[in-house]
Amino acid sequence: MVFIEAAKESDIKAGTGKPVNINGIMIAIFNVNGNFYAIDNICPHRGGPLGEGELDGNVVTCPLHGWQFDVTTGKHIMMPQSVKTYKTKVENGKIFVEI
Repeated sequence: MVFIEAAKESDIKAGTGKPVNINGIMIAIFNVNGNFYAIDNICPHRGGPLGEGELDGNVVTCPLHGWQFDVTTGKHIMMPQSVKTYKTKVENGKIFVEI
């Protein structure tokens, strides 16, 4: 696995997320109080774009049907489903995701 540049810190304001394509893999990166977390962008329910969902604290709500995931763990808030998480790091204002 290797860290790949995915976005600039300035691209993702605190309390928001952004979908990114890294080598054909759709990932959602979220800024939770200055800490960056990355999960699969595709909701397992009906394929909604999690990176376009509303972020409340560390919980993102899928814009299609309201499924909610903790972006720090990838776990669904109420059910046993989860989405894959990816390690992130920030260097010189750039966000890198481990793929």
